[in-house]
Amino acid sequence: MSQGSAFHHLFQMLSTVHNPGFLLRQCRLLPPKRLRFHSSTPLFLSQLQTLPSTEPPSSPPQSQILTIRDNLLQRRTTAAELAELTLNRLRLTEPQIHSFISVSETVLREAEEIDGKIARNEDLGPLAGVFVGVKDNICTSDMPSTGGSRILENYRPPFDATAVKRVKDCGGIIVGKTNLDEFGMGSTTEGSAFQVTANPWDVSRVPGGSSGGSAAAVSARQCVVSLGSDTGGSVRQPASFCGVVGLKPTYGRVSRFGLMAYASSLDVIGCFGSSVADTGILLHAIAGHDRLDSTSREVPNYASQFMSINSLESKPLKGLRVGLIRETLDDGVDKAVVSSILGAASHLQELGCTVTEVSLPSFSLGLPAYYILASSESSSNLSRYDGVRYGTQVAADQLNSLYGDSRSKGFGPEVKMRILMGTYALSAGYYDAYYKRAQQVRTLVQKSFKAALNENDILISPAAPSPAYSIVINQQLALFIGEKKNDPLAMYAGDIMTVNVNLAGLPALVLPCGFVEGGPAGLPVGVQMIGAAFDEEKLLKVGHIFEQTLQGYKFIPPLLSDDAIAC
Repeated sequence: MSQGSAFHHLFQMLSTVHNPGFLLRQCRLLPPKRLRFHSSTPLFLSQLQTLPSTEPPSSPPQSQILTIRDNLLQRRTTAAELAELTLNRLRLTEPQIHSFISVSETVLREAEEIDGKIARNEDLGPLAGVFVGVKDNICTSDMPSTGGSRILENYRPPFDATAVKRVKDCGGIIVGKTNLDEFGMGSTTEGSAFQVTANPWDVSRVPGGSSGGSAAAVSARQCVVSLGSDTGGSVRQPASFCGVVGLKPTYGRVSRFGLMAYASSLDVIGCFGSSVADTGILLHAIAGHDRLDSTSREVPNYASQFMSINSLESKPLKGLRVGLIRETLDDGVDKAVVSSILGAASHLQELGCTVTEVSLPSFSLGLPAYYILASSESSSNLSRYDGVRYGTQVAADQLNSLYGDSRSKGFGPEVKMRILMGTYALSAGYYDAYYKRAQQVRTLVQKSFKAALNENDILISPAAPSPAYSIVINQQLALFIGEKKNDPLAMYAGDIMTVNVNLAGLPALVLPCGFVEGGPAGLPVGVQMIGAAFDEEKLLKVGHIFEQTLQGYKFIPPLLSDDAIAC
């Protein structure tokens, strides 16, 4: 499908009501399978199917952050030694993964400063000695911040984003800036102007997007945790594809100051980790009110949610009401993904939860509404990149030529298309038909989620309708031609599981729950847990207990050996 026809079809979708299965079939996703459940009745264990594990049983994931802190304080190792290990792992894996656009030159020096504090018995921050990757659309004063775009290729901000500053204040060490789809516009990280990032589970597949570099870096253990941004699923879908934990906070939980704006009413900074505990610790470090962002607010302490597995009761989640969203298991969703999600529901029942099916009637409308709203906001936000205020300037005799040539050569095709879509939707004569209607749909989505969460403590769904897509490599032309890159509508439809959460401004946690066939050792699948606004505590508690009690899976990519991941 051409970009022009995809552009036309996207607007057409908003004028009629379609279910997710229709959208996915239109985009030629995997063969559909319809599952039938009785509305508002429990999903008993006999109804649920699980895939056999492709990995040997293993101990549950432990907090790398707490382990590092304990090892440093007990003088079992030094921050400098950990820094050398991290940099060596980067040298080994980066030629295959391409997670980072740039790597910090001060990692060793910062690690030695932490060792000096330990030697002087000074207090350490909660992230001391923790190596953090930062998505390259989040500003850092000591490294380039390109947004994955040629137009900002040489841009070095004079300030740190609030989230980055708080990581540094807590003792975290920024390893480097991770790859992304240009300005966060994409779902595969193939839209970067600099390189294509590969999935550590299968380097012939994408890591997801747009925060694919941050997810791949944590999966490949190139850093302990990382920061990403989530406008319509850009933290949660890569987390599912790469087999890591990804958290999209409530809109306003984390300051957006220093995050390059894509769609300001949807953008949030999110967290990646190899365990729920690490993700929660990172969220606590970066969250809270910021006078530079009027939408931000204070944050509680999440540490109390991370109980030891030995202290759990036999039914630690007894009484928790879980709603399984019916529309996310419809036609077009990979049947193995559905099976993994039903397996996750079964595990929650074993933990004492009451799992019932819920319906969100407005769910199918979220996808077209999201793309109209996000594109409209991006057309305004990206107007600042004109070669005068920001961006690489192209020499020209006329001012209009300078603007046009700078933007034409600096922006990639996906960014240009979304700017055009947004400008069209906001233009005179079309505003009411598209932008206003999309805002009305957004209100319906918010009401739908509020009603469902009044009856349930959390909602669950797949994080994506399929496992990671393939990267098709044309060896003769040395080109990367992605499975979805040349079919924009198909790529957009892959976001159908996540965009509604952004429209509603709710928090969501994705954590690995199983595998499907593919790659050298299977491909991970993530379950998405959605909570009420500013109720990240409950999501982290449920997610932590879920991962600590999940048996038979080992979410470590085959790219790594045991020696490569040891701290």
